[in-house]
Amino acid sequence: MRKIIIASSFFLLSVFAWGQNVQKKGVLSGNFQLDGTYYTDTTSTKARPELYGINAYGNFNYTYGNFSAGLRYELYQPPMMGYDMRYKGFGMPYAYLTYRSDNMTFTLGNFYEQFGSGMILRSYEEKTLGYDNAMEGVSVKYKPYRGIYLKGLVGKQRSFWETNGLVRGIDGEFIVNDIFKIESEKIPYFTLGGSFVSKYQDPTNTLLYLPANVAAGAARMGVLYKKINLSGEYVYKANDPGADNNFIYKKGEGLLINATYSTKGLGIYLTAKRLDNMYFRSDRNAAGTAYLINNPPAVAQEHTYSLSAMYPFATQANGEMGLQSSIAYKFKKKSLLGGKYGTKVTLSYSDVYDIKRTAIDENTAIGEKGTMGYTSSFAELGQHMYVDANIKIHKKLSKKLKGSFIQQYQEFDNTIFHVGDYHSTIYTNISVLDITYKINKHNAIRTELEHLYTEQDKGSWAMLMLEYTVSPHWFFVVWDQWNYGNPIASDKEHFYNVSFGYIKNSNRIQLSYGKQREGVVCAGGVCRFVPAFEGLMISLTSTF
Repeated sequence: MRKIIIASSFFLLSVFAWGQNVQKKGVLSGNFQLDGTYYTDTTSTKARPELYGINAYGNFNYTYGNFSAGLRYELYQPPMMGYDMRYKGFGMPYAYLTYRSDNMTFTLGNFYEQFGSGMILRSYEEKTLGYDNAMEGVSVKYKPYRGIYLKGLVGKQRSFWETNGLVRGIDGEFIVNDIFKIESEKIPYFTLGGSFVSKYQDPTNTLLYLPANVAAGAARMGVLYKKINLSGEYVYKANDPGADNNFIYKKGEGLLINATYSTKGLGIYLTAKRLDNMYFRSDRNAAGTAYLINNPPAVAQEHTYSLSAMYPFATQANGEMGLQSSIAYKFKKKSLLGGKYGTKVTLSYSDVYDIKRTAIDENTAIGEKGTMGYTSSFAELGQHMYVDANIKIHKKLSKKLKGSFIQQYQEFDNTIFHVGDYHSTIYTNISVLDITYKINKHNAIRTELEHLYTEQDKGSWAMLMLEYTVSPHWFFVVWDQWNYGNPIASDKEHFYNVSFGYIKNSNRIQLSYGKQREGVVCAGGVCRFVPAFEGLMISLTSTF
């Protein structure tokens, strides 16, 4: 099927390109990115023969009236360190043909989709993680009546260069106020939704009785009333024995609740989540990020500063109970705490526990293969896994000077993640100071000071970063991370980086040389490990 789609896309792109040149119709767009590293530290590359890594891809999309077609070419020759070596190679893993009318969208080939919050189905890509579980098949979206939105799909999932695991799903969303033409601001705005997803896998060639089809259903609701927005979703999954749960027959379930309040100068956000046996894959024997059908939202805050993100939390689909809250308030200009330009303060808190598991009976171990696994009380908390409490202050001090300050506290259960030198729990206190000074219209300098204090793992860290920009084209960056608190004197290393780049229109190129510490990179609760290395790096991006 993929060869047919690729050939058809090439044909239509050629026809559409001709139509664009001759008839001046249609729109051609796309983007290109290349990231490469030449490793100069051979001790970090002894496990692989190549001293370089290249990740590159190009997207080409053409829209002509109601039709669109696209292709993506990818090359990992070989993939850079930290990316799965199963990506090694090149080819066209993504191609699609789409027709859109006023009420319907029909896609043949590859596509991404999400039902509700993603707890039951989410197909997406994240290049920084080397993650891509694109569907290959047929997708239909239909609006039969105002306020009613329906989706249906059937297809296989991408995992590296392969496709496998048949997935089928339908989703419906109903905006009650639109259906019944309710326009009064005094009446809350209601949204209802539901999803059904099933997977098929041949159950033969195994000693256990395994279900060929595994179904999952979800129901969701949202209420918006003036400044308050409430939403919730519940997911139920039938027994789904696989490598993730040691082939037990327990059902899976998930619950997600979100609440927000927003008014001028004040924003409040709260989310709570519970997952129990909710790994959902189209291949029961897969591990890591391969063949994941769903992607439950994370309740742990994602940080952009380097040391703040040193110990990230990855979503635990087998069992997790957590909450995340955030309050943002902007003190008014010319007030005592606001000063001349105002001050924004954000308080955030994340707290995550494992679920409490109880043995089925005295003769069955918790999670024993081929059994119902365990029982779990909905309200009981298990092992404490993660805490993140922080305060962020954003302040403009003058027309030329602005800055941010962050103070952060973390508790990280390392019996689950096994990061760095083993300790059962890692406690950290992190401080970040980010200051930008605008010299003139085209020149600015930014300084980033970070410090992480801990007595566990490899000890405390300090970081200094300087960035100089000459807008709209040039930027220069130098930074150093120093593991000064390492208990082993010979391992008190500096991890430095020097880089510069040039930007023109939608094109950007960056060259850098440095030493990368090992660590974990996360996005949306999904993580990958990055090994330590030293080398010359290039990054090139372009859109058209």
